[in-house]
Amino acid sequence: MSGHPSLVAFFLPQSSRSWMRFCLILSLVVCLVCGILQLRQAFSGEYVVQDDARQHVFWMRRFLDAQLFQHDWIADYYQSAAPWGYTAIYRLTAMVGIDPIFLSKLLPIGLGLLSTVYCFGICIELVPVPWVGFWGALFLNQSLWSYEDLVSSTARSFVYPLFLAFLYYLLRGALLPCLVAIALQGLIYPPGLLTSAGILVIRLLCWQEGKLQFSRQRRDYLFCLSGLLVTILVLLPTLLESSTFGPTVSVAEARTMPEFLPAGRAEFFVTSKIQYWLTGQRGGLLPYDWVRFLPYWLKPPQLWLSLLLPVLLGFPRQFPLMRSLRERGSLLLQVLLVSLGLFFLAHGVLFKLYLPSRYTQYNLRILAAIAGAIVLVALINVSMTWIRQRSSVLPRTMAVAGLVLVVSWVIAYPAFRPLIGRSFPDLNYKVGQFPALYQFLAQQPKDMVIASLDNEANNLPTFAQRSVLVAQEYAIPYHKGYYREIRQRVLDLLEAQYNPDQRLVNQVIQKYQIDFWLLSTHAFQPQYIEKNGWLMQYQPTATQSIVRLQQGIHPALASSVDRCTVFHEQTLVVLSAPCLVSKPVSLHHP
Repeated sequence: MSGHPSLVAFFLPQSSRSWMRFCLILSLVVCLVCGILQLRQAFSGEYVVQDDARQHVFWMRRFLDAQLFQHDWIADYYQSAAPWGYTAIYRLTAMVGIDPIFLSKLLPIGLGLLSTVYCFGICIELVPVPWVGFWGALFLNQSLWSYEDLVSSTARSFVYPLFLAFLYYLLRGALLPCLVAIALQGLIYPPGLLTSAGILVIRLLCWQEGKLQFSRQRRDYLFCLSGLLVTILVLLPTLLESSTFGPTVSVAEARTMPEFLPAGRAEFFVTSKIQYWLTGQRGGLLPYDWVRFLPYWLKPPQLWLSLLLPVLLGFPRQFPLMRSLRERGSLLLQVLLVSLGLFFLAHGVLFKLYLPSRYTQYNLRILAAIAGAIVLVALINVSMTWIRQRSSVLPRTMAVAGLVLVVSWVIAYPAFRPLIGRSFPDLNYKVGQFPALYQFLAQQPKDMVIASLDNEANNLPTFAQRSVLVAQEYAIPYHKGYYREIRQRVLDLLEAQYNPDQRLVNQVIQKYQIDFWLLSTHAFQPQYIEKNGWLMQYQPTATQSIVRLQQGIHPALASSVDRCTVFHEQTLVVLSAPCLVSKPVSLHHP
């Protein structure tokens, strides 16, 4: 057992244990406040859903009603891509009648509290000072609730509590809980498992007597071998399983696809090298919410404080707090090195290990929170010592005022986000604007298919619980088998929607067994396509459609709108597909 205080049993004098509990409770209160703000957004209306939950959670309503999303290509794909453990969480709760979308709104606060507890424990394990734990938890919560990773309730939402649990039990030398954390990572979020396995391996090396040597600690080898065994056992079924929707797109293919180019659906290959390697959402090293919308005072304070940690470690006499960190602080460096190694490896075998950013962005948030907390407390400690030693009132007053100002800025940092048009918490919840539409579609047969090129199609599987033929939200191009079908569907819909030949409309409806066709009242204006970056990816059909509209060529579908409309709300109309194919429509130019 570690000589440091345990998160559960505080092996400290009573007064110290009281301070420890106070700081832990204060940390949990911070998370609860953020969680309550999140719940207010999540339950602000009947038709509210987190952006990424529209992709990864909608299909799980199959667990409540097996008749939903039958023979749905999109739902089948996302179900096949979901890790087994992640799916099991929703499946088990659905067995007791809990709606997956409802659960996705509740999970973040629970995951946030777990992350807070483990982050606090790691800080105390590294530096047994209660306020370090508080600041670490505060910084982490500022990061977690400033972006949508945690609140999406997707598989990546679990990366924070699971990875923090792994680090905490590793520091504590608790083998069994550590292995459980590793197994859960593999079952729920496999990329996190690679990071943990890499840390166990790199811990076999240490810097002693001025050179790199193998560890002499038997425990390091026990943890490594046991952890790697669990890693292999957990990943083996995934490695042996063949996907109906594969293989993964190659780098050469991706470079030719507009979906991966600037402004594409899965933008990756950008022209700026800085964005490509550092700030890109999918390929960048840094969490991109750290660097966008600058200046905002150069982004989160914990980032810049954490960069001072190597400097302060060089002055242990001036910063006594660093002395206790020297013994165990190497773990922070190990996390950084493994994360960087996997980042560059993922770039080297692009898309085989999914996205490179997944190996650094989450881990850097954790590292910045912990290191920033240690630096801040060390600076406060030195500052307070200096203030106590001053006999003159003016210097002491100025120093105290400066210290209060800095600490206040660090605490109140999220409050300044509205100045740049970003709220806190910033969770990217989507609010449905067409409730009557959702209610109308929800009353239709459960096996129906809706065809649409409008953005509102993104919301229909979640809010109406009905299948869509295609939608931008689900047009993910990483697996060729899946995306080949999606791309063909978009091309077919574009051609049918903007072609004067009625036979194309009939063919598409029959080919895909379409029941309803959702249209915007602006759909037959050239700007409707031109301003839709997603549709403009599908060339040359998109451009040909624009040209037809500009030339005044009347689409066959437009001629049937009045005759076949079965529902109309605001700017959206729903057409009956059987009506569209019931008889030919005479074509004319306006």
